[in-house]
Amino acid sequence: MLDPSQIVTLCIFIGVFTFLIIGKVQRFIPVLIGAALTILVVFLGILRSPDTAIGVLNFAEIGRPTFWIAGHEPIMAHGVNWQTIFFIGGMMVLVEGLRSVGFFRWLCLYTARMVNYRIIPISIVFMLLAGVMSMFIDSITVLLFMASVIIELARILKFDPVPLIIATIFAANVGGSATMAGDPPNIIIGTSLGYTFNDFVVNTGPIAWTGMAAAVGYFYWRLRRDYAHTAVISANAAETQLKPQDAITNHRLYKIQLAIFITVVFLIVTHAQSGLSMAMIGIIAALATIAAMGKETPSIMKGVDWRTLLFFIGLFICVGGLEETGILHLIAGFIGTTSGGNPFTMITIILWGSAFASAVVDNIPFAATMVPIIVRLSQATGVALPPLAWSLALGADIGGNATPIGASANVVGVAIAEKAGYRVSWGRFLKYSLPITIIVLSICMLMLVTRYV
Repeated sequence: MLDPSQIVTLCIFIGVFTFLIIGKVQRFIPVLIGAALTILVVFLGILRSPDTAIGVLNFAEIGRPTFWIAGHEPIMAHGVNWQTIFFIGGMMVLVEGLRSVGFFRWLCLYTARMVNYRIIPISIVFMLLAGVMSMFIDSITVLLFMASVIIELARILKFDPVPLIIATIFAANVGGSATMAGDPPNIIIGTSLGYTFNDFVVNTGPIAWTGMAAAVGYFYWRLRRDYAHTAVISANAAETQLKPQDAITNHRLYKIQLAIFITVVFLIVTHAQSGLSMAMIGIIAALATIAAMGKETPSIMKGVDWRTLLFFIGLFICVGGLEETGILHLIAGFIGTTSGGNPFTMITIILWGSAFASAVVDNIPFAATMVPIIVRLSQATGVALPPLAWSLALGADIGGNATPIGASANVVGVAIAEKAGYRVSWGRFLKYSLPITIIVLSICMLMLVTRYV
């Protein structure tokens, strides 16, 4: 029997998720309302515990030296995960700087020219490019620039961009699952549980890129049929309209921003050895970009998606409500009882359960909700936590590919296509994405069980 605090918290959370699924308002609005209700009604009203509210807001964590320079001890997050907020915010500033100097547009156009503007080679190379870029940059950002370039190429080369955009979305989400800095769910999982970039590379990396190989083969087969009768435009004709060098708006800033990006990637890869936290790396990325951009800084900061950061903060508070009132403990207990404490069953439930849930709702809130559940599940059953974390990461990241709303990158890619006049129906998206999502998840299941059970 649930107590009043649990009932109210659950109602608030279900209400927030309902508005997220409906999608009629920007997603940060219902989440912030839910966070405010959780603090005012649950923590201060029913529980009468200001200390609980302060603990979930977790501001004290920011003032600790180990928040910035952790050394070699993992940082375990509780409540609002400020490591995630600072890291994603800093990377948003860096990426906006790279975008403003034309780096991403240059990269896509130069890649297209390398394969002489032929559609099928462009498709394969763009999938691989999206996968690699998403290992270090948020997959949302990758889709923002790649979908725009695909549409521009489609108008000049006279092909339907929708199948290629769907393939690029899939590749970005799979590539992002390979590292801690890729998809937002991985950032949440890694910073919450104290895992490093290398932990993800070693554990989810091989599984993700095995899935990527299957995805590339699948889309090669699908796109060859789709584009078989598309007229081929000569490379010379395309070159007159698509000049990679024209994409660079400021050559001096371009070189500086590229150097900053390479340095930040190096810091991310080596953060376990250097002792720098992900929050510190995010701040370094932002400050270096601001210093380099000078008078262009106001336009850079204006381009940062502050609403997404508010979404994350509100989301962590809502999940904190579920954790503090014991609802997540009940869910963990139910999974533990259902699985009988068997690692194979638990991996199966978490992988396929998170994949199904992420296909229905955005995988970011789902991952944030599941992290404390798998921690309690591991504590209650004695099953090692890492395999459960890798199952959650792969399930949430790859399962989100199945539908147009399963991951933020999907929403962004579809929105850009539709804004340009190319409608992407649910039926068409599912036709391309659902079969390969099931195939790649099956590969993940096989490799997880083989390695960890």
